[in-house]
Amino acid sequence: MKGGLTGFLLLSVPGSLLAAGEPHIDLTDHWVGFASLAIFFIAYLLVMAEEFTHLRKSKPVMLAAGIIWALIALVYQSHGFTTEAEHAVRHNLLEYAELMLFLLVAMTYINAMDERLVFENLRIWLVRKGLGFRSLFWVTGLLAFFISPIADNLTTALLMCAVVLAVGGTNRKFISLSCINIVIAANAGGAFSPFGDITTLMVWQKEITTDQGMISFWSFFALFLPAVVNWLLPASIMSFSVPAAHPDPIAESAGMKRGARRIIALFLLTIATAVFFHNHLRLPPVVGMLTGLAYLQFFGYYLRMSRTRRETPKAAERAGRIGDPVAFDIFSSVARAEWDTLFFFYGVVLCVGGLGFIGYLSMASEVMYSQWGATSANIAVGIMSAIVDNIPVMFAVLTMLPDMSAGQWLLVTLTAGVGGSLLSIGSAAGVALMGQARGQYTFFGHLKWMPVIAAGYAASIATHMWINKGLF
Repeated sequence: MKGGLTGFLLLSVPGSLLAAGEPHIDLTDHWVGFASLAIFFIAYLLVMAEEFTHLRKSKPVMLAAGIIWALIALVYQSHGFTTEAEHAVRHNLLEYAELMLFLLVAMTYINAMDERLVFENLRIWLVRKGLGFRSLFWVTGLLAFFISPIADNLTTALLMCAVVLAVGGTNRKFISLSCINIVIAANAGGAFSPFGDITTLMVWQKEITTDQGMISFWSFFALFLPAVVNWLLPASIMSFSVPAAHPDPIAESAGMKRGARRIIALFLLTIATAVFFHNHLRLPPVVGMLTGLAYLQFFGYYLRMSRTRRETPKAAERAGRIGDPVAFDIFSSVARAEWDTLFFFYGVVLCVGGLGFIGYLSMASEVMYSQWGATSANIAVGIMSAIVDNIPVMFAVLTMLPDMSAGQWLLVTLTAGVGGSLLSIGSAAGVALMGQARGQYTFFGHLKWMPVIAAGYAASIATHMWINKGLF
């Protein structure tokens, strides 16, 4: 029991790699080490309590990161080492900058599509279909599964939840079951695509090489069938409890703004650019993404310069366009990015890096991957991600960089991505939907179905180990 608890704590507070050849002070038994653990633990308690305190999750981890590195630098300075802490921080900042800029471009495109009413148009199209509750249960889950690999799982879940709330009315049972289904589907869909979840993006950008070769962009699609099983098994069981009724008909109309379809095409082109830059030019994917942001910038310029200045709002409406045909500002889409998430990611990377620099990296690696074994450790990672956010958990594994096969790296990618579905607080999608469908989708409502979700989790792992056994 002691070893298991130690492993949980250590994996929750992993570290960063040290610069080769630089002096290192082991602070694991020093008061600075203990204080840093306590600071990170308190900060993360505040993160987990965000729903109740309404304190943005970025604030405590950013403060904790600054205090932890200040304490580390103080000790190193007292021993005459003046640059070691600085070099370690810069190493972590470089890792953060690549991921942050990548996510910023993706978020900007999603916001641009939202501003052009792409998602609103999809929502209204679904609402007007007149489907029954069981059909809507399956359609929203299916769309969540296939949209989240391109858009992030949070945006996808919010969109599908809006559909469920629009047609569900006062039918709490339908809304609760559909929200659970959406969370599972969005998390599962994000697990087999480098763009679907931050954890898969982190693994892809790490350029991990195994005996079977590099974990490339296309490697992640080996997780498609396990991800399908992860969603389909619990969804099939839950569907029998969905009311066999039809919602009241709703009459809404909508159209997309000028350029909406072309922005979707540019987003797909941006993804292709990032993959080409990384796979064929050996450049970081973020360079391709930022190049793709330039596509959107130039298209915004085109929208502004190509408008018909004499066109009136009524003429635009007759032409099928919504609102001002020119009202598109790329920087307003940048400003609407999830800055709280991006700064939260900064705080996590720096906290994790600081705790690793203290010396907890080797201890965590020894407990998790030497004593437990890779398979047990990677399965545990998914269970931990239901309680602790999967970003620090995956960053822990990547900074430990254990010697694993391609199959094991894909296993930990899968478990970290879908493990958050076990609890409603285990993923950003679940937390967001508890707020959006307040009182109808709850922690205990989700908890009731955890055995079924856990069965899907176990079945997806078994499926991966069976169909991808050649990668182990």
